[in-house]
Amino acid sequence: MSQEDGLWVAGEAYEPYVGRWSRLVAPEFVRWLAPAAGKDWVDVGCGTGELSGAILGTAAPRSIRGVDPSDGFIAFAKDRFHDDRITFTTGHAQDLPFEDGSADLVVSGLVLNFVADPAAAVAECVRVTRTGGTVAAYVWDYAGEMQMMRYFWDAAGELDSAAKDLDEGRRCSICRADALRELFSGGRLQRVEARAIDIRTVFADFDDYWSPFLGGQAPAPHYAMSLSEPQRNELRDLIRERLPIASDGSIPLIARAWAVRGTR
Repeated sequence: MSQEDGLWVAGEAYEPYVGRWSRLVAPEFVRWLAPAAGKDWVDVGCGTGELSGAILGTAAPRSIRGVDPSDGFIAFAKDRFHDDRITFTTGHAQDLPFEDGSADLVVSGLVLNFVADPAAAVAECVRVTRTGGTVAAYVWDYAGEMQMMRYFWDAAGELDSAAKDLDEGRRCSICRADALRELFSGGRLQRVEARAIDIRTVFADFDDYWSPFLGGQAPAPHYAMSLSEPQRNELRDLIRERLPIASDGSIPLIARAWAVRGTR
């Protein structure tokens, strides 16, 4: 995952926040695509390489080309993978540095909602895909069942009305099944379909939940660190009061992603 608005720049901060959970979504997404072996893939907004890793582990690809605007993410991904089939390069979703019709599958994980012009990004994905190939993506269900963020933003909005304008659930209009289907159908893709992918996100304790919000990157952590310490502590305490904390201190939540695919 990456953010074109520049809030994400370091893989080390992304990993404990949502990187560990996106790792669980990615294999489910790849299995849903049911790709044949030996295909050429492009991973748009590859971030730290979670989706690329899932492709390597489950799809037996011939090649994967990952692209992301963040130099920090690209460096992190290159350090993670040492496989001749995979390469990572810096670039943007709306101007992919690849030739027309050069991939069998062009995919994007947790990034389309942060691109300035999602329709232009989909058009670029279609351009790079071979005839008969697949374009597919998934995004978090920010307004619904991405629960770790909903607890945060619901509490933040109650304490500070200005926080409501930063809430991804309000800002990310394409993070719904109907919006994704419309986006892909408008991109002249055929046989477009969408589905939900739900994963369990069990936090060991409250610190495991809260500390990633102190990383300063992405909208929620950025907002948390913009607060004064007393304001941040008030937000922390309200969230802790509302979370479903089990008797052993763990916090069982779910994270839903909406996935969409279409044929070129």
